[in-house]
Amino acid sequence: MAKKGSILVCDDEEIMRDVLETVLSGAGYKVDLAKTGEEALEAYEHKPYDVVLMDVSMPGIGGLTTLEEIIKMDEDAVVLMVTAFATFDTAISAWEKGAKGCIRKPFKNEQILAMVAKGIKSRRNEEERVTLRQAMASSVKRDSIIGRSEKMDEIFRLVERIAPARSTVLIQGESGTGKELIAKAIHNSSQRAENPFVPVNCSNIPSDLLESELFGHTKGAFTGAVAAKKGLFEVADTGTIFLDEIGDLRPETQVRLLRVIQEREFTPLGETKSVQIDVRIIAATNVDLKEAVKNGVFREDLYYRLSVVPIELPPLRDRKEDVLPLAQFFIRKYNEENARQISESISPSVLSLLESYYYPGNVRELENIIERAVVIAPTDEITADCLRPEVLNPELAKEMMKDSDGKSGQIDISQGVTFYDEVKKFEIDLIQRALEQTGGHQSRAARLLGLNATTLNSKIKSYNIMPRS
Repeated sequence: MAKKGSILVCDDEEIMRDVLETVLSGAGYKVDLAKTGEEALEAYEHKPYDVVLMDVSMPGIGGLTTLEEIIKMDEDAVVLMVTAFATFDTAISAWEKGAKGCIRKPFKNEQILAMVAKGIKSRRNEEERVTLRQAMASSVKRDSIIGRSEKMDEIFRLVERIAPARSTVLIQGESGTGKELIAKAIHNSSQRAENPFVPVNCSNIPSDLLESELFGHTKGAFTGAVAAKKGLFEVADTGTIFLDEIGDLRPETQVRLLRVIQEREFTPLGETKSVQIDVRIIAATNVDLKEAVKNGVFREDLYYRLSVVPIELPPLRDRKEDVLPLAQFFIRKYNEENARQISESISPSVLSLLESYYYPGNVRELENIIERAVVIAPTDEITADCLRPEVLNPELAKEMMKDSDGKSGQIDISQGVTFYDEVKKFEIDLIQRALEQTGGHQSRAARLLGLNATTLNSKIKSYNIMPRS
């Protein structure tokens, strides 16, 4: 019979070792035996097993201590504890130390076989995930993108497939989700990696100057054009141009961009000859372009030219398993910047707070939270006191959403209104108040709100915030 997996049985009773070996070998498993925890550790050092069956009570270092040492060697080890004195405390202790299950003696053969089969399946699945991540890491340059969630793995599998192509890419997602990092990953994993990567934030450049920035101009093409200037499309020739906030392009610029995509050429302002280019275009937006097309503010033909390969980046609240590795990455980053030595080991209580927060600012907001915590931490670890008030108390947002009558805003689930919708309403109200207090001056309003001016501008456009009369 073909061997289905390798099992290490560790028990100080010879009859128990014989019984387990007979049952497991008969089911097609390769079985090795150990009489003590020391023997088990020596065997595991030579080769990792798919499953370890470990007796709790043994002379020497004991089953639970042996379990801890195996987990130190192999954090993905599948260890099933076997005991004649199974109690709630024993089971909890085994789980805390990394066991995948606890079996009470006397047991039925079917129970052993079922738990071993489940353990091997878990082991195989984890090995496949590790192999996939390693394969992607070797073929796709992630730069500083951190993510181990299934959603991010799906995105990187897509990036790996599209990187060698020339097709335009449209990256959509909320502000702060890492759209430019994904664009860089596509560029750095392509044959254009040694050539320019030119990022352009279309919302930061005044609309009357944007065409000059993108396509260049000749001397005297317009008032103030005292010298000829090469456009960013020409600068990006043979490389990649990243057009962020593409939804902010005015109609006439949309027409020119459409021609560039179709013809691979453009004419600088004031020039009569066209310039041929070989540029890959990656665009990004935090607004719904389909809705913009319906509303007549974005060209439908341009939308379809841009979204040959669409990528939708999920918000951080939808991939909470990425919070821990991201937080650890930012701890390392700001330890270095601030000459601190804050531990990357985050306590369960602090991690629970970080994972429970809804992150309207996504990864960028988590980075700000961790930077603040690293700077103000009084010891060598981040404690709950180092976190911002809204992270410590998610109910704070509800309190701040009290209406003018002083009644706390309630979330009516039956009406399909989510907590995030309520937070969005509060955020809009807060921005409107800040604009009122600063006379509509966005830079001062941004400082008042603790945001950078670009983020505030994006939120005003995304929420379509109008001054209150």
